[in-house]
Amino acid sequence: MPVRVPNRPICSSCDGFPVVSITTGDRHRDGSRVLLRVVCRVCKGTGHAHRAALVQAGS
Repeated sequence: MPVRVPNRPICSSCDGFPVVSITTGDRHRDGSRVLLRVVCRVCKGTGHAHRAALVQAGS
């Protein structure tokens, strides 16, 4: 039987896309691109709003 998990609200800051990779334009010796990995500061990379963020947004 499936387990029901309550839906958690999506982070309003990143809209559910908590981690992005940005290219710097440089390349490694093997030819692959140098990427910067950036994580959402609000949800800390989870994609879901934390209780503290929900309380703060509701005030």
